[in-house]
Amino acid sequence: MGSRARNGEGLVMRQRSATELSLGDRVRLSALVADRSRRAVLARALNSPLLRWRYGSPAVDQLLIVPQDLRPSDPSFWREVQLGQFGLAGALADLGGRSPFEFAPPTKAWSRSLHGFGWLRHLQAADSDAAREMARRLAIEWSIRHRGGSGVAFEPMVLGRRIISWLSHATLLLEGADRATYDALMESLGRQLIVLSGAWRDASEGMPRLVALMALTLADLCIAGRDRRLEHDARLFAGELSRQIRKDGCHISRHPGIGVELMLDLLPLRQCFTARDRTPPGSLVTVTGRMIAMLRHMRMGDGHIARFNGMGIPSPAALATVIAYDEDQALPPAKLLASRYQRMERGGTIVIVDAGAAPPLMVSGEAHAGCLSFELSAGPRLLVVNGGAPGASDKDWRAVSRATASHNTLCLGERSSARLVRHAQLEELIGGMPIRGPDRVDAAIAAQADGAVALRASHDGYLADFGLLHHRSLALDATGARLTGIDRLAPPKGHLRLKRDVPFSIHFHLHPEVAVEAVEGGNTVTFANGTEFWRLVAEGAALSVEESIHFADSAGPRESLQLVLRGATFGETEVRWALERIA
Repeated sequence: MGSRARNGEGLVMRQRSATELSLGDRVRLSALVADRSRRAVLARALNSPLLRWRYGSPAVDQLLIVPQDLRPSDPSFWREVQLGQFGLAGALADLGGRSPFEFAPPTKAWSRSLHGFGWLRHLQAADSDAAREMARRLAIEWSIRHRGGSGVAFEPMVLGRRIISWLSHATLLLEGADRATYDALMESLGRQLIVLSGAWRDASEGMPRLVALMALTLADLCIAGRDRRLEHDARLFAGELSRQIRKDGCHISRHPGIGVELMLDLLPLRQCFTARDRTPPGSLVTVTGRMIAMLRHMRMGDGHIARFNGMGIPSPAALATVIAYDEDQALPPAKLLASRYQRMERGGTIVIVDAGAAPPLMVSGEAHAGCLSFELSAGPRLLVVNGGAPGASDKDWRAVSRATASHNTLCLGERSSARLVRHAQLEELIGGMPIRGPDRVDAAIAAQADGAVALRASHDGYLADFGLLHHRSLALDATGARLTGIDRLAPPKGHLRLKRDVPFSIHFHLHPEVAVEAVEGGNTVTFANGTEFWRLVAEGAALSVEESIHFADSAGPRESLQLVLRGATFGETEVRWALERIA
């Protein structure tokens, strides 16, 4: 696996560097830096002692309601804590009798998870006096250690997550607590809300800003005396929600898994509006319906979300919880697919295609270079899947997992169709390495007279480097037993003869549970997952079976296989292939 990592890094290093930022990118970056600086100055000013009075008294006397935590809990977490281990965000800390707040964090993700207090749900699930006592003790310790309001613990998203966790597990923290503990925790909660009321403006674009505003709105509903701020905070939150969620219910980052995370917060928030007999913002009701419909749209046959643009290790329990709230069980109308994820479904076979351009620069920190890639499942079994995103403990694989070669699409000249932008200031702003391109993606999907469904699409990700467009046509027959594809490289118009032939590869990454059964005649390969037998037949390129890595596995990056069509183009090339079920 080490050699493949080095090879993968070689591909990633071909991406556009900081000195290669386009003029448009530099203009956007300057605007982003200016906006972030303005927000930071405003947040600091509003959190100054002279202006904090705007947010009311820090005193919190009474909770009116306790929101429900819909995230799945893990009772085994408490058993690990009893053994002196604190496992968060894919990293394990052996505390050796120390408090986790005294321990040097193994990763920044671990630190953010620790200060976010999401682990309270696991202690509550343990349902023991010892677990309750530890939860109160750690919350009190945190309150004493972090009165200053700085560092990772007070990043707007971490602060918002902690407020949501404390409110959702108030019974764990407060029920049965003595008066001094109760007062200390409520006073700390009030101080945190004062800080967040100004600090949300300094939150990064995307989820961090949304979570911060959601925490304020939730607190206004749950805490006595904050009603006067509800209209203001709910209006800000609703506006941000409408801006970040597209008409088809997909987040502007095009990360399909964000929908699950958001819904686990939005559903309890909507319940709190009902419990307080308050009318929720119209956008909250509308958006939650769209988001659930989009999640259904992105589900493969095994019930999990397809692996595109940062989607990693699945959480079946979380997705099942969200889907259970879907009353209509409808897919989003095709005309509303602003995210450009296209679904082809016939006879129990599902094909989902990424036919969209890169997301906006500020929310592209987890996006992948997988334009026109697809995943295929037959019944409940996954067959052809993208590599997906690795977990937090395997972040060294992240750049490789984002490369085009880790997706089921065409890779030209051993380069990705999108470029990772290496720019320290930009990475700091958005919390990850952004991605740029393709700039233009065209796609159209339609049902055919014979009952098949066909997709035609193209992108310009290779136009700047090679003067070529990648065209892809896919057709799933009426029975779902045959997916045919045509991949074509051609100039935008006229004819083109390159100075030298450029190698290309078309990848079909198999799920780790899929086994290659036979290689027949050079251009036919048979493979199977359980009782599902399929074969890939191709013409126009040489077919080989090669090693691959499946990144989105709970046990870490996992070895798998891929079928690869390799050839070289002189400027115009067409490769035809078919994936077909064997009776």
